[in-house]
Formats: sequence, structure tokens, C-alpha cells
Amino acid sequence: MARASFRRVLLKLSGEALMGSRDFGIDMPVARSIAHELAGVRTHCPEIAIVVGGGNFFRGLEGAAEGMDRATADYAGMLATVLNALALQDILEHEGVAARVQSALASEEVAEPYIRRKAIDHLEKGRIVIFAAGTGNPYFTTDTAAALRALEVGADAILMAKNGVEGVYDGDPRTDPDAKFLPRLTHLEAIERGLKVMDTTALSLCMDNKLTIHVFELAEGNIARVLAGEHVGTVIETP
Repeated sequence: MARASFRRVLLKLSGEALMGSRDFGIDMPVARSIAHELAGVRTHCPEIAIVVGGGNFFRGLEGAAEGMDRATADYAGMLATVLNALALQDILEHEGVAARVQSALASEEVAEPYIRRKAIDHLEKGRIVIFAAGTGNPYFTTDTAAALRALEVGADAILMAKNGVEGVYDGDPRTDPDAKFLPRLTHLEAIERGLKVMDTTALSLCMDNKLTIHVFELAEGNIARVLAGEHVGTVIETP
């Protein structure tokens, strides 16, 4: 494998990625495969943070659409991310990787509170830090949490691992056979074209701070390939 292009990255995992082929919850073989790959790339990128979603348990927007108060639904979604973070921490530790969960919502019995300087200290000591509960505020997605945490800890890039999608397309490849794959974009192009990469708040935050985003399929070996400097999926950057 080529020498890594990154010192510190933030990996964004959706709850659906952990769900695998299941209809709900966590597909343990899929989660173990992710953990095994992360354990294997440590020599190439020693400092890895993770923001995990909660859509395999609960989605705030869907709850709000069903009549729940939006803020309440979002808080429920944040708690769902804590479930995933704890499971991921346990699986990583079974792979021999030290991991810490930091939650933006108070969960002191099971997770550390989010403290930026402590998170950076963990990363510098070679521990994977899993950021749970989004930003801790309703009306913000875990995409925005990923952009915010990546900037706060000084990550070189965001790695967005998508479930079953090669990268960014100009349409939905699952329903549109003519959707065109886009290997490279600017943040502004993604925003102006309304592409389903991240929400607009997250993309704007990355654009303003020139933070590169790598969007690729969560397939075996892809995380390692991206960290090795290969062009995998779609790269979004502002020159």
C-alpha cells in the first residue's frame, strides 16, 4: 500500500451503513468488517475520528413527518447515534483498537462528554474517537456534526462512506439509469445543483473552511484505498 496522504481524518458512517442488509438495527458482520478495516489502516493514518448516524434505529425527520415535535424527534435521533457509537466502540476494542465515545448529550455512565481538547488528546495517543449525539442540538444533522467535529479537531478531510453508492451522481442511480457519476466537484457546485451529498449547512461549513470531502462506497478495502491516496469515488473540494 502506498504511503498515506492523511495524518488525521474524520469518517462519517451512516446508521444505514451499520444496518447492512437488515431492515433494522446493526448487522454485526458488517460492523466487524468496518472495525477490522479500521484496525488495519492505523499505520497509514494514525488518527481517526468517527461520526456515526442513527438512521438504523430512528430518524428525526421521519419522526417529525409522523407528527412528532421536531425538536423531540431530533433528540430521539441523537440518542440512536449513541447506541451505534457504543456498539462500534465495543467491536473496535475486540479488534484490538482503543476507542472512546464522546457524546454531545450527557451520558456520563456510558460515554465521555464531548470536550475538544480531550478528543484531540485521544487522537494523538492513537485512540479512535467516536462522536455521538450529533451536535447536541435539534435541527442539525449528523452531516453537520461531521463537518463541525472535523474542523474542531483539525482533520485533513472528511471520508463519507455511503451504503451501496459508488460516489456522487447527478441523479439517484437507484431509480434513474441515466444518472451520471461525478468524480470531482466543488462544494459550491454540490450546493447549487442540490446534489444529495450532505445537507447544505454541512457543505457550506466545509466550503468556507476548504475542507475536502471524499464520498465513496462502503465496500471492503475502500477506506484503506482512500487513506492510501487513491482516487476512489467522488472528491469534493474548493481550490
